[in-house]
Amino acid sequence: QDGKHWAMVLKLAFQSIGVVYGDIGTSPLYVYASVFSDGIHHHDDILGVLSLIFYTLTLIPLLKYVFIILRANDNGDGGTFALYSLICRYAKVGLVPNQEVEDREVSNYRLPHAGDHRFKRASYLKSILEKSNFAKMLLLLATMLGTSMLIGDGVLTPCISVLSAVGGIKEATPNLTQDWIVWISVLILVLLFMVQRFGTGKVGYTFAPILCIWFAFIAVIGAYNIFKHDPSVLKALNPIYIVYYFRRNKLRAWISLGGVILCTTGAEALFADVGHFSVRSIQISMCTAVYLPLLLSYAGQASYLRQHQLDVGDAFYRAIPGPLYWPMFVVAVLAAIIASQSLISGTFSIIQQSLALGCFPRVKVVHTSSKHAGQVYVPEMNYLLMLSCIALTLLFRDTIKIGNAYGIAVVFVMVLSSAYLVLIMIMIWKVHFAFIVAYVVTIGAVELIYLSSVLYKFDQGGYLPLAFASVLMGIMYTWHDVYRRKYFFELKNKISPEKIKEMLLPEEKEAVTRLAGVAIFYSELVHGIPPIFEHYLRNVGAVHSVLVFVSIKSLPVSRVPPEERFLFRRVQPEELRVFRCVARYGYMDAVRKEEEEAFERLLMRGLREFLGEEAEAEMVGKAAEYKVVHLIGEHDVVAGGGSRAWKRVLIDYVYSFLKRNLRGSNKVLDIPHDRMIKVGMVYQL
Repeated sequence: QDGKHWAMVLKLAFQSIGVVYGDIGTSPLYVYASVFSDGIHHHDDILGVLSLIFYTLTLIPLLKYVFIILRANDNGDGGTFALYSLICRYAKVGLVPNQEVEDREVSNYRLPHAGDHRFKRASYLKSILEKSNFAKMLLLLATMLGTSMLIGDGVLTPCISVLSAVGGIKEATPNLTQDWIVWISVLILVLLFMVQRFGTGKVGYTFAPILCIWFAFIAVIGAYNIFKHDPSVLKALNPIYIVYYFRRNKLRAWISLGGVILCTTGAEALFADVGHFSVRSIQISMCTAVYLPLLLSYAGQASYLRQHQLDVGDAFYRAIPGPLYWPMFVVAVLAAIIASQSLISGTFSIIQQSLALGCFPRVKVVHTSSKHAGQVYVPEMNYLLMLSCIALTLLFRDTIKIGNAYGIAVVFVMVLSSAYLVLIMIMIWKVHFAFIVAYVVTIGAVELIYLSSVLYKFDQGGYLPLAFASVLMGIMYTWHDVYRRKYFFELKNKISPEKIKEMLLPEEKEAVTRLAGVAIFYSELVHGIPPIFEHYLRNVGAVHSVLVFVSIKSLPVSRVPPEERFLFRRVQPEELRVFRCVARYGYMDAVRKEEEEAFERLLMRGLREFLGEEAEAEMVGKAAEYKVVHLIGEHDVVAGGGSRAWKRVLIDYVYSFLKRNLRGSNKVLDIPHDRMIKVGMVYQL
């Protein structure tokens, strides 16, 4: 078993090279050009910047992401929502009151306990978060911001990587115009997004060998340049050169940090994409195949620049030995294409997570692997990313402004993940206070310094990710706000057990007609019967012999084991033959089309097991064999009378527009059309 386990880990480690590391692996293409955008002012500035790159790569991608934050995965899944879900699981900070005591019995829900003084500190912080509505909203908005920024990375990465790589052809063909470079880049981007439908696994197997060649090339060429030009650059391992660099350049050195941080681009993908692979596989691939080649590449370019300072704008290509230029150019273009893959894969994952938590409009999620549930493809988002990339490439046409925008997006996500990580250290891991302080004053402080630097270039393209994130946050907030208002409306107007008995077993009027078969009524309401059932019964006057009210509920866990999926309750008295069922899913689970019949079959089998040896179990089985119909509530929502103008705009226009132009719930759940009944009702929120 151990042999098979490690074989799978190594296989995933190889795949991860093709998916996770393209972005951080191609950053040597443009880092020095971004740092020294106005030229090199002192010979030893090269050593200062190399030292900054070395310690930044070591502190953030290697130490923070590979050895610390990957431990904060949520049952194997990562990203901003994974951190948020861990916090929600420990403290009641969610804004939708659908928690149940039984949720904590789900095996994946459990969290570690501690019994010492650290527990008091954790309880104190937990109490503050649970009592403050402001803190709850702040956590949600911060999560939406991180998600939006990561999606923004998915737009910016292809633009800067492909443009940087294709631009290298000017070294061999100086007569090639920028227009040609831009249009070649656009063509490459279109092809990249078109292959996403084949899935992360196939893309990873295709891209991994190319990235392996890329890392081998940059390592060998880097080592060659170190020994040929100036081996003394290795003394940049001494951080004193960072101090000298800031003493000489002061404000200019601080501004240049916006270029240095680009050496970490794609670090968030190490965490966001962990659900596609595993923690151990990413740790192995980073330590064995990625970290050292990157250091050699940056050191090699620094060694070359010590002898050729005027070549800083094209240092990567100028430092390539002549016979290797064309092979390296081809591999660089291919690697730049792959660089986009890490953020694209991460974007698909976080969209799936956002959907499950009610924070994103309904879109189709396609599972592309039967073995790894985290490998998904979102068609609508894929085309949106493609159009955005093409538009940015045609608009900016070079990497200078895109680089400024890129830095802000990268550092914002890093700072946010560190803030969440500190909360997790205190509340969940309950680590020693000294370790928390050490993390904050080293990694946290470094990230804040980088954030201050990238914000300096806000008006030089830095506004772009913030504008993009604002639009996405607006969409996500609108969807979640109306989702929450609908839930509270149903909770306030839910049908009591006494009312159900009065409706189905009336004493003074004619009884409701009961038809043969089972009716599955879908609702988001966990506690009680939704008001739309009374609306249905009033207009139709007949119901099936067995009623099951199913609530599709997302738990703050990545996955719920199938055997723990359903939670049944009976609505008394027994002769009503009415049941409530909560179908519990993690944010990485999905009711897939090929599993729809299995879902129905598992639901009915779970109901019979719930009834046990009761006589009613046989009757339920016969009703299910006769017919099972699915009733879907289609709610039109409008702002209630007397609502303020902003609320009317939010609900009547923005939300209505999103709902009209996106998928209906039946398409998301893949309910068979021949056994589906839609029930419409207007909710005044």
